[in-house]
Amino acid sequence: MTPSHNRQGPNCTAFTRELLSRVGDKWSILIVAHLAEGPMRFNTLKRTIGQISQRMLTLTLKSLEKDGLVSRTMFPTIPPRVDYELTPLGHTLMGPVMGLINWSHEHQDEVETARRGDVERAGTSDRDRGVVRT
Repeated sequence: MTPSHNRQGPNCTAFTRELLSRVGDKWSILIVAHLAEGPMRFNTLKRTIGQISQRMLTLTLKSLEKDGLVSRTMFPTIPPRVDYELTPLGHTLMGPVMGLINWSHEHQDEVETARRGDVERAGTSDRDRGVVRT
């Protein structure tokens, strides 16, 4: 095993960190996953995602559009109709996004067990658990 002070992490530039921060947040992942099924109107997308505010959906869609991952098409109808869909670049995110979603389904029980253990440990002190801090 390599000592931690000798390990090299991934080569993440400022651009990479910023982009991962934007496309890796929970709302972006859910939006991309839902748009993979095809174009959707704003309110349909909001309803299918659930528990996302109108403001957060608007901001996230604008960010994804700015990065070239989502396109916005406005139709000249009354009332105006706006559809959102993944661009070809946005579709390239489907592999990683579905990988994360599938991982969360596959490991849900393990994560929930770990969380329960953390709650149980929270009631004991470090000394009770045999932890020595230096």
